[in-house]
Amino acid sequence: MTEPTTDPARQDLDPIAHATAPTAATPFPQDRGCPYHPPAGYEPLRAGRPLSRVTLFDGRPVWAVTGHALARRLLADPRLSTDRTHPDFPVPAARFANVEQRRVALLGVDDPEHNVQRRMLIPSFSVKRIGALRPRIQETVDRLLDAMERQGPPAELVSAYALPVPSMVICALLGVPYADHEFFEECSQRLLRGPGAADVNRARDELEEYLGALIDRKRTEPGEGLLDELIHRDHPDGPVGREELISFAVILLIAGHETTANMISLGTFTLLRHPEQLAALRAGETTTTVVVEELLRFLSIAEGLQRLATEDMEVDGTTIRKGEGVVFSTSLINRDADVFPRAETLDWDRPARHHLAFGFGVHQCLGQNLARAELDIAMRTLFERLPNLRLAVPAQEIPHKPGDTIQGMLELPVAW
Repeated sequence: MTEPTTDPARQDLDPIAHATAPTAATPFPQDRGCPYHPPAGYEPLRAGRPLSRVTLFDGRPVWAVTGHALARRLLADPRLSTDRTHPDFPVPAARFANVEQRRVALLGVDDPEHNVQRRMLIPSFSVKRIGALRPRIQETVDRLLDAMERQGPPAELVSAYALPVPSMVICALLGVPYADHEFFEECSQRLLRGPGAADVNRARDELEEYLGALIDRKRTEPGEGLLDELIHRDHPDGPVGREELISFAVILLIAGHETTANMISLGTFTLLRHPEQLAALRAGETTTTVVVEELLRFLSIAEGLQRLATEDMEVDGTTIRKGEGVVFSTSLINRDADVFPRAETLDWDRPARHHLAFGFGVHQCLGQNLARAELDIAMRTLFERLPNLRLAVPAQEIPHKPGDTIQGMLELPVAW
């Protein structure tokens, strides 16, 4: 089932229609006018070539990839590095300038080191391992919805449901005490959104100190969880060092709850703004699995993947020079009309599985099986348990996140 060609939800929230001719000075990233549509200011990029020039916050020119086929090629090209310690690595906001040059496990290392790290973690995120976790995810979801129903409407869905679901699950998976969730969620918020570089650095320091102490305890008092396995399991490449364990824990803890929480909140908001599509789901005309894939494509919450060219590259007649930055506009890539006809619409009949919401190539999201399971269970159960779920305030009054971080809702007041 598809929505009308003219999207009334977009008209209500994002009244700017289209920009004019392409320009080399298009700033990147930009805030979204409507939380589930790309910024209107990206229209010059959509209208132009799949490889365009944009400028970062400090005026630095970088290349922006907006075409689906080109994105797949370049994300799989080893000449584009993810090493954030390089002084020329592209930074999306001033507050990340110093943090981006700190070592980041998985996302911030290249092969062969990246391959070694990924091999350590793949068994914990396999389809079989995540399948065994589904009953625990369902139990978590049911418990949170029980609490919401006991309290009664209205409720703020981000704090009551969207954030606790993945936080509880990733804590259980890693072996991090959920009793400390307010601390690491607050650190994660400051690390991703600042407001300033000092806030980001302090948040990273505090989170690393906390996780370092937790890892030290686990060395002498083993528990259950991925961190315990990394500490005590034999690895073909040798023991995992303390600093590497902390780096793993930071990225897995943050990515494991922030991205899924934003997908739950923004996905819910989007469905409530598209009543025909929601009605099809409620009537059993489609499945939550299908809905999740199309929402992953449509929302593209991880905007602006960053890379650095390590040598000159010829790309369809254009030269990307060594040391130049490259960013990937996921929101435009996943709405490439050559791959996704009527890309501006939510279409449950669309074969959307080849979207790039989880990236592509060797750095494709390690936790995608977990994210899909959480989203499937959380979205399906929410609308089954609360069939009359609706926004508690006008959509225009509900704040969403700025464009230089993971996209999602800052809050989501609902009633039922």
